[in-house]
This record gives sequence, C-alpha cells and structure tokens, in this order.
Amino acid sequence: MFERFTKEARATVAGAVTFSQRAGEDSITEEHLLLSLLDQGSGRAAFALTALGVIDRRASLEAALGEARRLGGLTKADTEALAGLGIDVGEIVARIEEEHGEGALAENGRGRRRRSGRRPLTAGAKGVLEGSLRIAVGRGDRFIGGEHLLLALVVRPGVVADVLADHGASYAAVERALHGAGGADGGEAKTKAAG
Repeated sequence: MFERFTKEARATVAGAVTFSQRAGEDSITEEHLLLSLLDQGSGRAAFALTALGVIDRRASLEAALGEARRLGGLTKADTEALAGLGIDVGEIVARIEEEHGEGALAENGRGRRRRSGRRPLTAGAKGVLEGSLRIAVGRGDRFIGGEHLLLALVVRPGVVADVLADHGASYAAVERALHGAGGADGGEAKTKAAG
C-alpha cells in the first residue's frame, strides 16, 4: 500500500510519527495523522482544509481534541447517549480528576512497552490508512494522496471525525471542497471506506 503514497501522504505519515514522539506516546493515532495533515502546506488536502477554514481554526480544533482525550475518547454521540440515560459524563470526569489528577482518563499510550524501535499504528490509524486505500481504489486513482487520507479521517466514525465535522469539515463538505458540488463518485467511496 505504501508504494502508492504520494510525497504528501508519506510526509503526513512521517509527521504523525513526530507528533506521537513529541507527545511522548508509544503509538500513532488518528489524531496524529490529522495534526500532521494540518501541517502540510500544499496539496489537495491542504487546499480543502484551507477552503473550509479549518486551518484558521486549528487552535479550536486542537482544544476540542484535547477535551475529547480528557473524556477518555468519548465522542459527542457517546456523551449525548449517556446523558439521555441520566449519566453526566462531565461530573464523572470531574470526580475522577479530583481523585487522580487532571487528564486521568486521557488515552495517551504512555507507559506501554514497544517490542521494536517502531511506533505502531493504533487500530483507528490503521483504519484510516486502509480507508484511504479504499477511497483511492473507489475513485480509480492509482495513488494515495493527502486528500484520500483526509476523506478517510472524516468518514471513519470517532472523535477525529466529530471534531472535524464540528469545525466545518464533514465528509460532504470535504467532498465539495475537493471535487465540487457533485463530488467525484456520488458518495460511493464513503460507503466503501467506512466498511
């Protein structure tokens, strides 16, 4: 698969490794892929993120990702579902942090031992890379670029997709920014990538 990656996609994965190292984490997450993608100054993904105003709202996006980490990786849908059952996630987190310190629920991958010198990809990050391949194949592209990684990030259910959607980068919005009003495939790649 990696032989199909463009220079931009390779730089995004390499940048994700750097974000993981800086954070002191032992694995590469979807969040690291997104942060690295935001750092790419050129390419179709950078164009789409700029056109959607995500680049200008990076601080807000990073704060939202930090808050999601603080909540143990719960998505907005998770917290709303729990609230519907009368469970106040904010109260639970506050009590845990009172007892164990701020960020006690954050999934940061610290302290796990690695068997080799390489940082493994989390299941979510692997899913993004696999999804980017499905999207590229679905579009008939012979390469995997930053735009495929971005589409895979927004289509894969979870915190990163929720935060991106809250910042104006839903799947439909990214499709429009990349391919115009009709999109390149009428949503067929979205269905394939989510599978």
